[in-house]
Amino acid sequence: MPSSIVSELAEIVGAAHVLTDPDTTARYTTDWTGRWHGRATAVVRPADTVEVARVLEVCHRAGVAVVPQGGNTGLVGGSIPMHGEIVLSVTRLDRIEDPDPVGHTLAAGAGVTVARAQDAAREAGLIFGIDLAARDSATLGGIVATNAGGVRVIKYGDTRAQLLGVEAVLSDGTVLTRWKALRKDNAGYHLPGLLAGSEGTLGVVTRVLMKLHVPPSHSYCALVGVRTVGAAPALVDLLRRAGLTIEAAELMTDAGMRLVRRHRALRAPLRIEPPYYLLVEVSGPADTEGLLLGALERASDLVLDATVDDERGRRLWSYRDSHTEAINAASSTPPVKLDITTPLAAVESFVDTLTHTLATEFPHARPILFGHIADGNVHVNLLDVEPGQALPVTGRVFELVAAHEGSISAEHGIGRSKAPWIHLARSAVDIEVMKAIRSGVDPTLTLNPHILPAR
Repeated sequence: MPSSIVSELAEIVGAAHVLTDPDTTARYTTDWTGRWHGRATAVVRPADTVEVARVLEVCHRAGVAVVPQGGNTGLVGGSIPMHGEIVLSVTRLDRIEDPDPVGHTLAAGAGVTVARAQDAAREAGLIFGIDLAARDSATLGGIVATNAGGVRVIKYGDTRAQLLGVEAVLSDGTVLTRWKALRKDNAGYHLPGLLAGSEGTLGVVTRVLMKLHVPPSHSYCALVGVRTVGAAPALVDLLRRAGLTIEAAELMTDAGMRLVRRHRALRAPLRIEPPYYLLVEVSGPADTEGLLLGALERASDLVLDATVDDERGRRLWSYRDSHTEAINAASSTPPVKLDITTPLAAVESFVDTLTHTLATEFPHARPILFGHIADGNVHVNLLDVEPGQALPVTGRVFELVAAHEGSISAEHGIGRSKAPWIHLARSAVDIEVMKAIRSGVDPTLTLNPHILPAR
């Protein structure tokens, strides 16, 4: 790449925001899992949409590829430059506008973290509907690009469902603005929804308009020991039929809980150590606690033991939130993290088949499973996988997902790590249509050129 391009970019964003030293750029060229490493000619950090547009115009004119990047918390290598591309970091686009207390919306820059968006909503007496473990570093631009879900999908939907408006810059520097705070706007294609989940291949999101929600007046958490995977969704259904609203429902295994307890020096949360745990947060009328306790008592055939916490549930949520940290600390190799989903009716069969298959074909891999059981999303974490076995075990897991009519990507996209198996998730016609859309919007493949679907 000509040095003149780097100099031109420095004139746009300032020399301090064009990083070229390998030690300085290392955190932008290695993904969060530690499995994907790449190389960037420079990391460029524009301050606003105008600067993003000028950067992309320069790169487009010079034929230089660009990899957009938010908080770099993805699990599939989708925001990592591989062959010296320019990394365009949106972290400086971090302005939050005052939430609309009447329309229940939040306008913010793509570099705003999920945690800051949550705080801004809370200060306005509202809730930001996306919550995930990486909340302190994941950015709004990133969750749009990957259509992130998190623990509240069961109530509020994924990012796409909560995205009202978007400002984005196309590969040639053209600014696209679809910005109306309307719940109903049916004039043509829903471009914000198209950008959500596009993994930076259609445009660089610079600003978003998100829905906010009214917090429940009464909510409680329960941690329930159950004997089987299938008992968890059955219990969630029972709680719904008792008149309770499900705010979140998380499945954990005994192996995962033991790992967390050792890592965090936490005591056992129940009097017994069941095979599976269901962490459920519910809301409802003034007698929510009574409804919850009554429902758990009536479900004695499903419930082995249970404990109920107050509306915050911090003590119980700590067991769930500590899983990723404990898994990373316990594995002798970078864990293989596979975020998948199956129909609810197939979750138990999938987990049983997966457990048996791994024990038979990959006996050295230690599986730790947890996830959002109410929407069929299972986080498959495989510890101590030898480097040469990472691809074979991944392929085997995805074959089982496909056999159970599931999806190989529930929340994080396809990226680089799942590209070889996209045929298990999408038909040939589906892939060709996606290629046509991408080619029409970015014919030169300037944006994230190594992410599928490319022509």
